[in-house]
Amino acid sequence: MESNDKRIKRLESSSYQNLFGVKKEVFDLMFSVLESAFGILHKNGGKPPKLSVLDKLIITLDYYKSYRPFDRIAFDYGVSKSAICKSIAWAESVLIKDKRFQLPSKKELRETEFEVILVDCTESPIQRPQKNRKSSIPASKNDTQ
Repeated sequence: MESNDKRIKRLESSSYQNLFGVKKEVFDLMFSVLESAFGILHKNGGKPPKLSVLDKLIITLDYYKSYRPFDRIAFDYGVSKSAICKSIAWAESVLIKDKRFQLPSKKELRETEFEVILVDCTESPIQRPQKNRKSSIPASKNDTQ
Protein backbone atom coordinates (compact mmCIF):
# COMPACT_ATOMS: atom_id res chain seq x y z
CA MET A 1 0.00 0.00 0.00
CA GLU A 2 1.21 3.47 -0.87
CA SER A 3 2.08 5.84 1.96
CA ASN A 4 -0.12 8.82 2.80
CA ASP A 5 2.74 11.23 2.00
CA LYS A 6 2.78 10.20 -1.67
CA ARG A 7 -1.00 10.09 -1.94
CA ILE A 8 -1.41 13.59 -0.43
CA LYS A 9 1.17 15.05 -2.84
CA ARG A 10 -0.83 13.75 -5.83
CA LEU A 11 -4.17 14.90 -4.42
CA GLU A 12 -5.91 17.85 -6.08
CA SER A 13 -6.97 20.80 -3.92
CA SER A 14 -10.64 20.30 -4.82
CA SER A 15 -10.59 16.77 -3.36
CA TYR A 16 -9.61 17.80 0.19
CA GLN A 17 -13.12 18.95 1.09
CA ASN A 18 -14.66 15.66 -0.07
CA LEU A 19 -12.08 13.40 1.57
CA PHE A 20 -11.30 15.18 4.83
CA GLY A 21 -14.12 17.69 5.32
CA VAL A 22 -11.75 20.69 5.26
CA LYS A 23 -10.18 22.77 2.50
CA LYS A 24 -6.54 22.33 1.49
CA GLU A 25 -5.47 25.55 3.21
CA VAL A 26 -7.03 24.45 6.52
CA PHE A 27 -5.52 20.97 6.14
CA ASP A 28 -2.06 22.44 5.57
CA LEU A 29 -2.46 24.79 8.54
CA MET A 30 -3.53 21.90 10.79
CA PHE A 31 -0.60 19.84 9.57
CA SER A 32 1.91 22.60 10.30
CA VAL A 33 0.47 23.13 13.80
CA LEU A 34 0.67 19.39 14.55
CA GLU A 35 4.20 19.13 13.13
CA SER A 36 5.48 21.96 15.32
CA ALA A 37 3.81 20.45 18.41
CA PHE A 38 5.30 17.06 17.55
CA GLY A 39 8.76 18.61 17.20
CA ILE A 40 8.48 20.24 20.62
CA LEU A 41 7.17 17.03 22.17
CA HIS A 42 9.98 14.87 20.75
CA LYS A 43 12.89 17.33 20.78
CA ASN A 44 14.88 15.08 23.16
CA GLY A 45 14.34 12.02 21.00
CA GLY A 46 12.70 8.83 22.16
CA LYS A 47 11.03 5.88 20.52
CA PRO A 48 9.84 6.72 17.00
CA PRO A 49 6.05 6.52 16.72
CA LYS A 50 4.36 4.03 14.40
CA LEU A 51 2.08 6.73 13.01
CA SER A 52 3.44 9.87 11.39
CA VAL A 53 1.98 13.30 12.08
CA LEU A 54 0.27 13.22 8.69
CA ASP A 55 -1.27 9.83 9.51
CA LYS A 56 -2.56 11.17 12.84
CA LEU A 57 -4.16 14.15 11.12
CA ILE A 58 -5.76 11.99 8.43
CA ILE A 59 -7.03 9.52 11.05
CA THR A 60 -8.53 12.34 13.13
CA LEU A 61 -10.27 14.00 10.19
CA ASP A 62 -11.47 10.64 8.86
CA TYR A 63 -12.86 9.68 12.24
CA TYR A 64 -14.80 12.94 12.55
CA LYS A 65 -16.06 12.81 8.98
CA SER A 66 -17.28 9.20 8.93
CA TYR A 67 -17.15 7.98 12.57
CA ARG A 68 -15.48 4.72 11.63
CA PRO A 69 -14.82 2.37 14.55
CA PHE A 70 -11.32 2.44 16.02
CA ASP A 71 -10.72 -1.22 15.26
CA ARG A 72 -11.30 -0.69 11.52
CA ILE A 73 -8.98 2.30 11.41
CA ALA A 74 -6.42 0.33 13.45
CA PHE A 75 -6.63 -2.54 10.98
CA ASP A 76 -5.99 -0.16 8.05
CA TYR A 77 -2.86 1.26 9.71
CA GLY A 78 -1.61 -1.92 11.37
CA VAL A 79 -1.67 -0.54 14.92
CA SER A 80 -3.77 -1.12 18.03
CA LYS A 81 -7.08 0.57 18.84
CA SER A 82 -5.45 2.35 21.75
CA ALA A 83 -2.86 3.86 19.40
CA ILE A 84 -5.68 5.24 17.26
CA CYS A 85 -7.47 6.61 20.33
CA LYS A 86 -4.28 8.27 21.60
CA SER A 87 -3.55 9.74 18.16
CA ILE A 88 -6.99 11.31 17.88
CA ALA A 89 -6.85 12.63 21.45
CA TRP A 90 -3.39 14.14 20.85
CA ALA A 91 -4.39 15.80 17.59
CA GLU A 92 -7.58 17.16 19.18
CA SER A 93 -5.76 18.64 22.16
CA VAL A 94 -3.04 20.27 20.03
CA LEU A 95 -5.56 21.79 17.61
CA ILE A 96 -7.79 23.05 20.42
CA LYS A 97 -4.86 24.71 22.18
CA ASP A 98 -4.01 26.55 18.97
CA LYS A 99 -7.26 28.60 19.25
CA ARG A 100 -7.63 28.87 15.45
CA PHE A 101 -9.61 25.64 15.29
CA GLN A 102 -11.94 26.14 18.25
CA LEU A 103 -15.69 26.32 17.96
CA PRO A 104 -17.36 29.41 19.40
CA SER A 105 -18.28 29.25 23.08
CA LYS A 106 -21.84 28.67 24.26
CA LYS A 107 -22.08 32.29 25.36
CA GLU A 108 -21.18 33.50 21.87
CA LEU A 109 -23.72 31.12 20.34
CA ARG A 110 -26.46 32.39 22.66
CA GLU A 111 -25.77 35.98 21.62
CA THR A 112 -26.15 35.09 17.95
CA GLU A 113 -29.40 36.23 16.39
CA PHE A 114 -31.45 33.49 14.81
CA GLU A 115 -34.13 33.79 12.19
CA VAL A 116 -37.20 31.73 13.03
CA ILE A 117 -39.59 30.37 10.44
CA LEU A 118 -42.91 28.91 11.57
CA VAL A 119 -44.73 26.32 9.53
CA ASP A 120 -48.39 25.50 10.16
CA CYS A 121 -48.58 21.72 10.46
CA THR A 122 -51.99 21.26 12.02
CA GLU A 123 -53.64 17.89 11.86
CA SER A 124 -56.31 17.33 9.29
CA PRO A 125 -58.99 14.67 9.79
CA ILE A 126 -58.75 11.49 7.76
CA GLN A 127 -61.83 9.40 7.09
CA ARG A 128 -61.41 5.98 8.60
CA PRO A 129 -63.90 3.17 8.90
CA GLN A 130 -65.87 3.18 12.13
CA LYS A 131 -65.65 0.17 14.42
CA ASN A 132 -68.92 -1.48 15.29
CA ARG A 133 -70.20 -4.91 16.26
CA LYS A 134 -71.10 -5.92 12.73
CA SER A 135 -67.67 -5.20 11.27
CA SER A 136 -65.74 -7.02 13.98
CA ILE A 137 -65.76 -10.79 14.38
CA PRO A 138 -65.96 -11.79 18.01
CA ALA A 139 -64.25 -15.00 19.01
CA SER A 140 -65.95 -17.16 21.55
CA LYS A 141 -64.11 -19.01 24.28
CA ASN A 142 -65.25 -22.39 22.99
CA ASP A 143 -63.88 -21.80 19.47
CA THR A 144 -60.32 -21.03 20.57
CA GLN A 145 -58.05 -23.84 21.72
